[in-house]
Amino acid sequence: MPAAHADHHGMKKDIVDVAVENGSFNTLVAAVQAGGLVDTLKSEGPFTVFAPTDEAFAKLPSGTVEMLLKPENKDKLVAVLTYHVVAGKVTAADVVKLDSATTVQGQTVTVKASGDNVMINDAKVVIADVEASNGVIHVIDTVLLPK
Repeated sequence: MPAAHADHHGMKKDIVDVAVENGSFNTLVAAVQAGGLVDTLKSEGPFTVFAPTDEAFAKLPSGTVEMLLKPENKDKLVAVLTYHVVAGKVTAADVVKLDSATTVQGQTVTVKASGDNVMINDAKVVIADVEASNGVIHVIDTVLLPK
C-alpha cells in the first residue's frame, strides 16, 4: 500500500505520523506505543512535544530504555513521556518568552533561551517548529527526566 503524502500546505500528519516518518525517533515511537500514548498524541490537541532523538535515548545509562519499556514500568514510562509534552501549541517564538513550562506530567521544565540556543532543562533544541496537524514538535538532543 503506498504511503499517503501530504504537501506542506495541506499537512494532515499528526505528531505520531511525523515522528514515525522522520526516522530519527524510533525509540520515542516505541516508547509512546509501549506507554499507550499513541491515541493521545493522535488526538486533536494541540500539543507541544519536546522529542528526543534516538541518539538522545542512546545517551541514557545502559539499560534505561529497556527498563522503561517493560510492562511493569509503564507508569514510569508514561511519566517520562508526558514530561516531554506541554498542552497547547508553543512555537519557538513562544518558547523564547518563557522561563518554564508545565508539562502534561505535572512537573515543570525550565526554558532558557540565549542567542540561537534554546535549552529545555539540560536538553538543547536542535530543530524547532516541526509542524504537525495537532501541534508542534521541537527536537531535543537529551531525554528529559522528571524529578
